[in-house]
Amino acid sequence: MSSDTVPSPGRGHHTVAARSGKSVVRGNGRRAARASAWIKPVAYEWSRMAKTPSGTSVGVADPYAHVDRCDHCTDEGRCRFAVERGERDPEFANARSRDDFRCPVVGDLDEEGLTGSWEWADCPHFRSRNHDRECARCGLEEHRLAHDDERPLLEEHHLSYADGGDDVGPGGADRDGGSDANVGAAGDPSHEITVYLCRWCHAKVHDSWARIDDDAGPDPEAIAEREGRRSREQDELAFESAAERYRSGDE
Repeated sequence: MSSDTVPSPGRGHHTVAARSGKSVVRGNGRRAARASAWIKPVAYEWSRMAKTPSGTSVGVADPYAHVDRCDHCTDEGRCRFAVERGERDPEFANARSRDDFRCPVVGDLDEEGLTGSWEWADCPHFRSRNHDRECARCGLEEHRLAHDDERPLLEEHHLSYADGGDDVGPGGADRDGGSDANVGAAGDPSHEITVYLCRWCHAKVHDSWARIDDDAGPDPEAIAEREGRRSREQDELAFESAAERYRSGDE
């Protein structure tokens, strides 16, 4: 044989000319260069991601950038925590009371955007648990069948954990194995911030370099699972309608 084929780290192969002893790269030299050019910025972006207590990525660099509103903020821009649970932090509640319980982040509702003097991260009682029942990454919607104990399509995913205070919301730890006692890299306490991810995107975020703001569509397996549930639901509804027609015919 005139040459030996040696496996290489990427796709394709290197062909080593046996007679001359010179290495001749065929086919994957440019591919390797492109892969290296892609890996470096992706690895850098991953290093900037917020991390769970166990060290896995949460899929975003700044959890607060994905906050719509605080759980305690009413539609009128007032702080429900200060009104209903002020005894837990009298100093905080009194300060809000002097400002008509106005949220110090939201500010004046007559103005566009958040006009308050605080950022979400400044509030000691801030919490944001997303209740939209669709995947924040691919848009897959939850579909549950009545009287069915199948695993949900969506799972709650923490972008940030509370610092262990008494304002921790329900829900428990998610699959990354973190706890509610988490402190940021700079030593600053964190707040509970969650979104919903489908099981497939949830795994990709924790187990790879996937970002929540990726331009991604639902995984084929996720679509098949959702459509299977819809089909079973339609079959059940059709069966009930037939049974009702049968009963009405006997009467």
